[in-house]
Amino acid sequence: MSRTVFCRRYREQLEGLERPPLPGPKGQDIFEHVSKKAWQEWQAQQTMLINEKHLSLMDPAARSYLQEQMTKFLAGEEYDQAEGYVPPSN
Repeated sequence: MSRTVFCRRYREQLEGLERPPLPGPKGQDIFEHVSKKAWQEWQAQQTMLINEKHLSLMDPAARSYLQEQMTKFLAGEEYDQAEGYVPPSN
């Protein structure tokens, strides 16, 4: 049986991650309060931001920017989107 969490982004009980995705307290917080679905969506969003904005993960400012966007995304707040991206319609 899979583990469930009350997802911070979707505000409902959903399947949780198998293990913390990051080391330290931030990873533990995500593990306890973010669903697998929300984390997978963040990973796709992060990839789009890195590609669209030509971010280098060697740059501390780029890493800080992504951390800030991740926090906003997972909390269900407004976050930066890749310019020109139009989400698929259902």
